Order: sequence, then C-alpha cells, then structure tokens
Amino acid sequence: MTTSTDALEYHQRAPKGKIATSLTKPVETQEDLSLAYSPGVATPCLEIAKDSEKVFEYTGKGNLVGVVSNGSAVLGLGHIGPEAAKPVMEGKAMLFKKFADIDVFDIEVKADDPDQFIQVVQALEPTFGGINLEDIKAPECFYIEEQLREKMNIPVFHDDQHGTAIISAAAFINALEITGRSLSETKVVFSGAGAAAVACAQLFLDLGVKREHLLMCDSRGVIYQGRAEGMNPYKERFAIDTKKRTLSEALDGADAFVGVSTKGILTKEMVKSMNQNPIIFALANPDPEIHPEDAREARPDAIIATGRSDFPNQVNNVLGFPFIFRGALDVRATTINDEMKIAAVYAIADLAKKDVPDEVLRVYAQKDTYKFGRDYLIPKPVDPRVLLYVAPAVAKAAMETGVARKNVDLNTYIEQIEKILGPTKSVIRKIRNGLNRVTRDLARKPMIVIPHSHDLRMIKAAAQIIQDGDIDLCMLGDKDHLTHLAKEAGYPELIRSVTMINPLTDKRSKDYAKDLFELRKRKGVSATIAQEYVRRSDYFGAMMVKNEEADGMVSGLVEPYRNAARPVLEVLGTKKDGPLFGVKILVIKNEIYFISDCTIHFDPSPQQLADIAVHTCKVARNFTKEPLRVAFLSFSSFGSNRHPRTQKMAEAADILKGTPQDFVFDGEVQADVATNVHLQRSEFPFCHLNGKANVLIFPSLESANIAYKLLDNIADSSCLGPLLLGLNSPVNIVERGASVDEIVSSIYLTAAQAFEEQVFATS
Repeated sequence: MTTSTDALEYHQRAPKGKIATSLTKPVETQEDLSLAYSPGVATPCLEIAKDSEKVFEYTGKGNLVGVVSNGSAVLGLGHIGPEAAKPVMEGKAMLFKKFADIDVFDIEVKADDPDQFIQVVQALEPTFGGINLEDIKAPECFYIEEQLREKMNIPVFHDDQHGTAIISAAAFINALEITGRSLSETKVVFSGAGAAAVACAQLFLDLGVKREHLLMCDSRGVIYQGRAEGMNPYKERFAIDTKKRTLSEALDGADAFVGVSTKGILTKEMVKSMNQNPIIFALANPDPEIHPEDAREARPDAIIATGRSDFPNQVNNVLGFPFIFRGALDVRATTINDEMKIAAVYAIADLAKKDVPDEVLRVYAQKDTYKFGRDYLIPKPVDPRVLLYVAPAVAKAAMETGVARKNVDLNTYIEQIEKILGPTKSVIRKIRNGLNRVTRDLARKPMIVIPHSHDLRMIKAAAQIIQDGDIDLCMLGDKDHLTHLAKEAGYPELIRSVTMINPLTDKRSKDYAKDLFELRKRKGVSATIAQEYVRRSDYFGAMMVKNEEADGMVSGLVEPYRNAARPVLEVLGTKKDGPLFGVKILVIKNEIYFISDCTIHFDPSPQQLADIAVHTCKVARNFTKEPLRVAFLSFSSFGSNRHPRTQKMAEAADILKGTPQDFVFDGEVQADVATNVHLQRSEFPFCHLNGKANVLIFPSLESANIAYKLLDNIADSSCLGPLLLGLNSPVNIVERGASVDEIVSSIYLTAAQAFEEQVFATS
C-alpha cells in the first residue's frame, strides 16, 4: 500500500520531480558545437523563415506536446492552483514519453480567467505539435477547448473530457457485445455532468445510443427539459422530456450506469432495479460510486468497471492520450476530430479480444491468461500493443477526413512506430511481412514443429502464433493431455488450429527408427536404441525436419541447451561450408549488437573464430543496415598483455587480413576499446574499427555467455535468440528461462531461416 511518505520521498528523490530534458545530437567536439549552435544553426533558421512548415523537419516540434493546466480541477483535489498541479502534469509527461515516445513540456498557467488562459496557450502554437489540456474545471474547460480548437492549427485535446470518453466507450461497446445488446436500444444513465461526463455522453450518442435513451443526472437530479436550476449550455444538450427526477428513478429499468461523479452515490437498491445483465461503470476516483463487491452482491449478473487498478476493467486514460497524440502528430493533424476519437474507441475495443502477451501478465502477477469477457473488457494500461492499434487507427482517420497535413503508408508507419517498443519488435514485424509474401508465393505457410509442447509457456506462445496467422505449427505430445492443458490455459481453440502428433503412437515412428539407425549405426546407436530415440519428441521432431515434413523446429525450454542440441546435431548434422555456432542479438539504446559464439564452442581455435566472425556478419546483414565492425575481444589490446588466450584472438584477426571482406575488423582488443570511439582515436589511432564495434567475437563460450546474460538482465535491452547457425536445417533452442515473447520470437526467426533468401530479400 502506497503511503504519503512513500509518495513524497519518490518525488523529492534526486533529481527532483519526474521529468528532464535530454540531448538528441552529439555535442562532443567543436564541430558538433558549431553545427548545433553558432554558426551552423543559422541555416535551418533561414530555411524555416522561408517556409514555416520546415520547422517540422529541422526541430522537435512535430514530437512535442504541451501539457497545460491552470490547476482549477486537479484530480479529485479541486482548485489547488498551478504550482500544486505541477506533479500531476509531470506525471502526464512521463506517460507520454513512456508509452508513445512523445516529448512534453508541462506548462502551469496562473490564469483563472478563461480568456486569459486561451490567450496564453494560443501564443504557444509555434512551439508545439499539439496541446493536451488538463485539470481545468467545468464549465470553463468546454469554452477553453472550443476556442483553442477554433483558433489553433494544431491538435488541442482536453484529456479529462475525451480520454475518459474514449476508454469508457471502448469498454461499453465490448460490454454490449457480451450482454447481447445494441447501441440503439440500450438505456444509459449518467451520474455526473462535469467535463468527463459530458464528453462520455456525447461520444456515446455519436456511437449510436439514442438521445431519448440517455439520462444525465447531476447533484440536483435528472437533467430534463424545462429545468432551470443549475443548468448551463453544456448540460442543456442532454435535457430530455422525462418525468423522472432522481437518480434512483432514472435507473429503474436502465441497462447501463456510467458514473463520473462521487463516492457512494449508487446504492444496492438502485442496482437491483436495473435490467438483466446491468452494465455498471463506477468511474469516480479514488472511491467509485459503488464498491464492486457491493454491486456484485446486489446483482451477480452485473458487468462492472471502475477507474482503479485493483479491480477488473480499469478505465484509465493512459490507454488513450499517448497513442491518440502519436497518431495525430505523425500525420501532422491540425485537430483531433470525432472520427479520430471513434477510430481510437474501436481500436481499443478490438485489442481486448486478442490474447494478452506474457509481459502484461508479469506486471499484474497474473498466473492465468486474461481473456475477453466480463472481467476483461479493455486492455491493460501497460499493454504495449495499444500503440500499434490506436496510433495507426487515429492516423488513418485523420488522413481520411482531410485533417492530416502529411500522408503516410500505414504498413510502413506501423513498422516505424513499432521501433518505440524496441527494435526487436520491428525485426519480427519485418519477418512477418516477408513470411506473408513467401506464403503467397508458395500457397502454404511455413511449418514449425514444437517437440516440448506441454510447457504452459509454449502453449501460450503457440496460441499467439496461431492468432497472428503467419506460421503453421505441429505440436508433439499426447493429444488428450495437451487438449486438457490448452483448455485450462484458456485456449480451447488451439487444438483445432495446430497439427497434433504423438510420437508414441504415430505410424511414422517405425520408418524414422530405421532412418535414424542407418544414420547413427556406427556412432553408438543400435536398432533398439533408435526405436527408443524416435519415441522422444525432440528426436521425432528433428526427423520431421530431416524428411522435410516440417520447415524447422524450436526445441529446448525444458532442459539445458547442450542436451537439447544433441538430438538436433545427431539427426540433422552441420553444413560443410561454415561453422556451427550461436549468435545472440542484443539491442541497447537502439543500437544493435551481435554476440558470438555464445552456445557451442568452449574454446574455439583462431580459424574457428575467424569463420564465426565471417558467418556472424552474414547473419547480421539480415538485421541491420549499419556498417559492420567486428571486434575480436580479449583482456588485452594490441599486445598489451602477452598470453596464449590473447594471442589466439590476434591470430583470428590475422587470418582475415589476407581475405577480402565487406566489414571492418580488428583484434585483439579489450571491450572498452571496441566500444569507445574516443578511446580508439586518442590512444589507438591505428585501430581499424574506426567506430563502435557491433559484432563482438568472444574468446570462449563462458565469456560470451556471461556477457550476454549480464547485459540482457541488467541493461535496458531487448534481445533475439540465441540463433543456432550452421545446421543443415533451421532449428533454434530456447533457454529454460525463456519468456513467452522470447519463444514467439524464436519461432518467427526459425521460420525466417527456413526461407532466408526470400524473407530477408523482400523485407
């Protein structure tokens, strides 16, 4: 439980506050300084003076949002002033950056007068690509937003209104689907008539709820035609002809309740009076209009959402504003219109119907899988896929409605923004695109066999692969047992979508045993042993690949790497034109590194190291367009420590010196020399690397394994692999601690290796 002391300590911990600026260009040399400031900066200034649209090309305006408040309605704290609002605005800035990589300046304006506030914000237009209004009290917030949208040529979005509206509408649409209702026939009662309630109600009407089926209540009761007390033009929009006067009367026979009001206003008796399968959105924070347990006790058939993270169906604005602005900024939209908001609604609603990735389950310590239903109406706020669903939908709507100043190809755009989630996500996207083209050409999908199918992680990974639809899977094991596990995990449809083979009963086992015996009869395998081996799923799977009944295999997960590699090596063998080795691909701060050999050779020879370097570069070209710089690593740089192990690395580099290569290399070098360009230039100007090495060749298995596991676990990194290379057929071995996402990536990588020339040539 978070305490006040915890919150204060968090905010005052050095550096104070929650956001800071960072540099995006180097300022290390005099040349850098002359480009960044005087005299170089004059050139883009003059270009922008000639064409103001060039400001998007030469500055960060296109990725900069102003979060602006006057502190008149901060959270549930009321009018506490602009200074007291700053922690909230900094928090908003954090979320923009974290979830959508959007830069933010938070601006707290000392202006209670709406016109003065409007004048200040309007004057800031040259600075920002968009304005997020925040925590401004009603009804002034309506007027302020209307005026700024009219006066400014960049998106202006009051998140307290539209963010809540978009997320609640997405949850509402899905709740209607679950309860079998239509928008046009659903009777909705709103509690609250402030900024969020008015925006929610208007969006519900835009989506298809009939005006006569929507009742809005404020602190004085139902808003009806002819009511004079406590009215304003914004409430007047929702006044209808009705004899109902209280919230209790309004809820009698209603289908849905949307509360954006105050704690405890909804009673059990009111809930009991609602129609069957009532939809109850009690969104007041931190305490809802009714506690979910009380609502459930009154009506066990209710679908319930709140604004809190400790109950199912959290309606949280972070599902909306970062991604809505991402889409709007990327097409340089002049506004965020109704069509863009509705596109966001349906994108969020659709995502809730997809399987939830393992990384989300870990955040919520969820042992089981979230599945679309009464307790899972909308995605979790930390679901990284929201970016890929909402931003393109918003951008598309902006282009279709003519408010975009820049048109983008949506497929290319999705690849572009996927990099925000990490370059490895973008790599998998490119592989998927390549596999789709291969599938069209061959009229079939790649088939990958999975020998260890009974691990829950593998079942989840298989479900995601099948849902993506790019690859066919063959899962080995007892069908009844696997069916039971899949149903328990919430994937009953998985069994209908994959090929299932039990090696213990499959008729191919007899022929496989004969083939294996012929292959290994002079290598310690008798006919009886061969029969036993093919009853094992890893040998059976390898035989499927050998007989071209599968394009590749993903093994491991339940045993050490070396044990998992043995059946693969015995059945498939290695290529004659290259070494067998493993490559780990690490991405750190958007820079990609290839680490070899991290899985096979305990103590590789100089020739093996040279061969590994050449073939690692062949692989690396599939994943990066950056120039390749190969460092043969050691604890010595250019003879500084004489030892047989350092000499080995120098000899490996010497072997390559007599051969034509399309990459630069040097060694032996220490890791700091390999990655520190300043050190190279100042102390070793003769070093051939001439830049940061991105292909790192290690002297031993232990050093490579230790290095990549340390970096993977303590650095802010993402990774792919390890890839097992040099086999006659594509097989990859996932490590025992692999996550579901890592297994999914390994399956995609294996399929890509099976069709390497086509996939990477077209991706």
